[in-house]
Amino acid sequence: MTDFKVNPDLLCIIPPEKHSVADITAILEAHPEIKFVSLVAVDLAGNDTDEKIPIGDFHDNLQNYLDGQAVQTDGSSVVLPGIATLNDGKVDLVPDSDVVWYIDYNYEHIDMKTGLPVGSLRIPSYLYHNGEAVCSRSVLKRSADYFEKRITEIFEQNKELCEEYGFEPEDLKKITLIMATELEFWVNSPDEKISTEQLSISQVLKESYWKRTKGVVRTALEQVILILDQYGFNPEMGHKEVGGVKAAVTSSGDFHSIMEQLEVDWKYSDALQGADYELTARILIKEIFRMHGLSVRFDAKPLAGVAGSGEHTHVNAVAFLKDGRRINLFAPQDRTADYLSRIGWGSLMGIMKNYDLINPFVSATTDAFMRLQPGFEAPTHAVASLGKDVLTPSRNRSVLLGLVRSMETDKTTRFELRSPNPHTNTYLCLSAIYQCMLDGIRYVLNSNKTTHDLEAEFSKPFGTESDYLLKDRLYRCEDDIFETMDEDERDRLFGTPPATVYDSLRNFLEADDATKILCAGNVFNDKILSSYSHAMLDRWLYELSDRIIPTNLATLRSYTRKHNDSNAVDDEYWSDIETIKMNLAKDTTERTSVFSCIRNSLESKDLKEISKLQLRMNRDMNEAADIYKRYSDNQI
Repeated sequence: MTDFKVNPDLLCIIPPEKHSVADITAILEAHPEIKFVSLVAVDLAGNDTDEKIPIGDFHDNLQNYLDGQAVQTDGSSVVLPGIATLNDGKVDLVPDSDVVWYIDYNYEHIDMKTGLPVGSLRIPSYLYHNGEAVCSRSVLKRSADYFEKRITEIFEQNKELCEEYGFEPEDLKKITLIMATELEFWVNSPDEKISTEQLSISQVLKESYWKRTKGVVRTALEQVILILDQYGFNPEMGHKEVGGVKAAVTSSGDFHSIMEQLEVDWKYSDALQGADYELTARILIKEIFRMHGLSVRFDAKPLAGVAGSGEHTHVNAVAFLKDGRRINLFAPQDRTADYLSRIGWGSLMGIMKNYDLINPFVSATTDAFMRLQPGFEAPTHAVASLGKDVLTPSRNRSVLLGLVRSMETDKTTRFELRSPNPHTNTYLCLSAIYQCMLDGIRYVLNSNKTTHDLEAEFSKPFGTESDYLLKDRLYRCEDDIFETMDEDERDRLFGTPPATVYDSLRNFLEADDATKILCAGNVFNDKILSSYSHAMLDRWLYELSDRIIPTNLATLRSYTRKHNDSNAVDDEYWSDIETIKMNLAKDTTERTSVFSCIRNSLESKDLKEISKLQLRMNRDMNEAADIYKRYSDNQI
């Protein structure tokens, strides 16, 4: 364990305005503790590259780096299936000079001359294959540029729309997409085990939510906030989330048996910079907690039966005027009379109608789908909340998307998408959101409908015809959808949500016409969508075969008989458990087990059958766990 302390004198960033040969040379010469350079690109699976280029080589070729000269690497080191192939695998790393560059410090490697930790300059970059940008960062760059260009053109050609916001077309300087994420994660003592039952009880009793942090967790969380501030994140807060148990105190006054869920938030920024912030934040958080002997997990559902970790994603768009004013494009002219502007309504309708195109980038792992279950404040169905009336902002935590607004200011008006998790590829998720927003904005502006017309259309009852939205869908609900309706009713009103990776990716696999929305402006293309789909499917199938089934088998083997007497209740429980265990894991001459059926379908790549069998396996495993708990509770 490292005795880590925050050093306020360390150089943490090099901002875009300092990305010149003269400035960078002067900065690096003044900071000899920075020994390496790393070009950071993000592949389609969300993995970031990292390599150690000696700082001397970087100095010698600095102008070439700033001019976009590529550093070649092997395509086998990144996830780009169908693009970087065995016979055409070379990909190029190209630095991005338009965003913040970071210094990543190794606090366990101290430079002998300066006494400071050795630093690596991390430069966000793009991945190119045969001259074409094919990485997650490049998709988001294209999406943000396309959105901002199209909305700028609309304002320049629509004086009436400009008047709704109080400016003339010639007053407009630029349009910028704004985003921020709320990052939740679990921290724990790596060598100690805490039962799911303890965590579940603590969650129900709300023993952790927003409570005071203590001991080493408090120290690490405070240091995270201080470090994020040094890196220019403008952190807003860090706090305990709903999951966790109270840590035990040793005789020396130290805490152990730590298992806590935390959240860290920072202020908004533009789209690409915001996604880069999140990537950097995860690295910093993991390292700081690790140096205090704690493990950090960003899994969507680290433990079954207790709260998973979300990463609520906030989006809006802002017009910057030449006179210095900033105008929130989602905010209405009169916030006491309207929820949203016309552009805001178009963005909302585009997201909700086309969420099937966004979800594959939000939930692309079995882990993600395990989180999206009733009972854990995680959304399950595509429905939005605006507020019970225009004067009452929404606080509905059961929906997929919430409208965040304040009666005091226009600045806060934005959408909060509640379905993402810490492993969501934020670059691709945002790209899909922006493409769908544009689709809705096109409809709204071409329809010439008023904000009240649009509110009525979005709030239409189930079964009502609409010019844009689907007839047999309800898009708005201000009630708790888990308390007021059962699963069948939710499926009927809001549509049946995908339950597996295959379900989520079916639109892409079937080359649905709807994907044209994503491909508008050449933001996505068939090659990118195909590569992403195959990457996520390969991960899904591999995890099923080599992680999920072996883990489930180990769980079933741990369910052992505990009673020796003749007890009808125990006998019935144990009989039910044995039946489930046999059906799941034991082949006979009369029957093939579920696990074996999945393995056979994996060999034949029958994706639809694998998806169906996975749902059956999940259902049976949950039933077995429930019965075994009741059986164990009945033992004396």
